[in-house]
Amino acid sequence: MAHSSTILNQLTALFPRHEFESLAKTHHKGQKFRSFNRWSQFLAMITAQLSGRKSLRDLIANLQAQGHRIYHLGMKRTTRATLARVNEQQPYELYKEMFFSLLKRCHVYSPQNRFKFKGKLYLLDATTIDLCLKVFPWAQFRKTKGAVKLHMGLDTDGYLPAFMDMTTGKVHESTWAKALNLPPGSTVVFDKGYNDYNWYQSLTDRKITFVTRLKRNAVRQDLEKRRGRKAHRIVGDQRIRLKGMDSDLRMVEYVDPETKKFYRFITNSFDLKATVIADLYKERWKIELFFKWIKQNLKVKTFLGTTPNAVLTQLWIALCVYLLLSYLKFKAKLGLSLTAILRLLQLNLFERRCLVDLLKPPDIKQPVVSPQLLLWNQL
Repeated sequence: MAHSSTILNQLTALFPRHEFESLAKTHHKGQKFRSFNRWSQFLAMITAQLSGRKSLRDLIANLQAQGHRIYHLGMKRTTRATLARVNEQQPYELYKEMFFSLLKRCHVYSPQNRFKFKGKLYLLDATTIDLCLKVFPWAQFRKTKGAVKLHMGLDTDGYLPAFMDMTTGKVHESTWAKALNLPPGSTVVFDKGYNDYNWYQSLTDRKITFVTRLKRNAVRQDLEKRRGRKAHRIVGDQRIRLKGMDSDLRMVEYVDPETKKFYRFITNSFDLKATVIADLYKERWKIELFFKWIKQNLKVKTFLGTTPNAVLTQLWIALCVYLLLSYLKFKAKLGLSLTAILRLLQLNLFERRCLVDLLKPPDIKQPVVSPQLLLWNQL
């Protein structure tokens, strides 16, 4: 069997080499490489994600052990110090552009969300990743604690990350959200952590629908109640005005039929059904599951470098791996979960097998029944 048929080789074929080299020239800093290059950096870091390597030393040892199986990929031999230096110094923007290039391919095959809106539906949230302040002094969060905050916007068409940024743990969610360039006609769902009335007004002025929860201490003026028969889950639906806002909003009061918990949702949409407003906010849970998945299955909680550039390099490559898994799932129309696909790739990363055959479900053959047994059953 040909050397070029390793699983890793077939995966990296989804990133055209000529496109990568063009981006690498654009995002290069310092002198020209002598032996190591950005393609080798990418292969090493994607191997770290797919094989679950815990440190640079562990990663380099793994690559050296598999040297006879990956030389055909064009990967240069390297040392721990060289890879660490490239991660720290070479701009992470290369992998950010690669991410958005792969995102376009994923959208060709990704399924649409169940709400069937004309515009996009985005889910916003952020998660905090704790760091050691002595090792990451630039990420000060508390007096003796370091942290970075991963801000994310999830596109519900395939539940793919559409926006991502990393800040220190001190940056508030609403500060990051204000800088987002959301398209007019889209819908965005977020929790109470994004509470900012000026931003609410800005979204309304830009024809962007939002759904969130109302804070308990919000100062509001109750206006007219909406008429019509209410669904059994909806206990209130009325027009309100929040102090500091020019536009009126809609408040939907909802009781969860399972937990019996009471919720107040606010939105600038007066056209959607009240039950749809409640279902939209429930959809926000999907981004919580997304954060949980990448923390459990990808390398985003511990880092192989200590500078902001090294951390962002690792994060963007991790998101590229997530898109890669999603692309395989969408295009092949696999019934496998992302976790199952990742496990198959981890176990066979350096094996010379057909990727399509690897991901196919096994054929379940009917057991052969002996004629004697058939005769016995007829008695």
